Amino acid sequence: MTAHASWRVGPVQLWLRPHRPGERGEPQARQLLGPALGIDPALVPLQRDARGRPSLQPALPDRDTGWSHSGEYLLVGLGEGVRLGVDLERIRARPRVLEIAQRFFHPDEIALLAALAPDAQHALFFRLWCAKEALLKAHGHGLSFGLHRLAYALAPGGALHLQWCDPELGQAAQWQLHEWWAAPECRAALAFYPLAGASPVRCGASTPRRAAESVDGTAQPHPGRAASP
Repeated sequence: MTAHASWRVGPVQLWLRPHRPGERGEPQARQLLGPALGIDPALVPLQRDARGRPSLQPALPDRDTGWSHSGEYLLVGLGEGVRLGVDLERIRARPRVLEIAQRFFHPDEIALLAALAPDAQHALFFRLWCAKEALLKAHGHGLSFGLHRLAYALAPGGALHLQWCDPELGQAAQWQLHEWWAAPECRAALAFYPLAGASPVRCGASTPRRAAESVDGTAQPHPGRAASP
């Protein structure tokens, strides 16, 4: 079990920490955000909107945060100049993934999945789910907005990129997605979008780099596994 890990993706700092299932993530998130912001954890100016999305605005207008917990882990993100969402999913078997996709995904994604062999279909389904949830958390409406209102495609190298999204989500080209294995059994995704007035951030599709690694070091994806919704 990877007890502690951290990564840096462009303007976003990420932390993975052990987390007790059933407990709220905010108290532990405060313990990470406080030192990063130079603030007493109890004084981190977290606010919640009507849908429960956490925010550091208006006190820290150029910062944003979000977290996700699954299994025995908590993933926390802190961004500068971007609106972000993170999703963490513990791996578990899920039957009939194509049927689920046909109910909830965009038609282009359904066609992409339908063309794959079962194992590849299963793996890609969970990558898509995690990526969609991260983006919709960043947007603020969550899954209720509709998984079909954004469509990811596979780039030649196998990375996911946002091909299309409902105009309410902004411009597809400005969304950045990063996905990786945060722990042996946990799939993670980070999506972020420039805050109003901020310059677009272009990091390219990549695996997040551990904060303690050299510039050339990367945290490699765990082979042959997928996370589940």
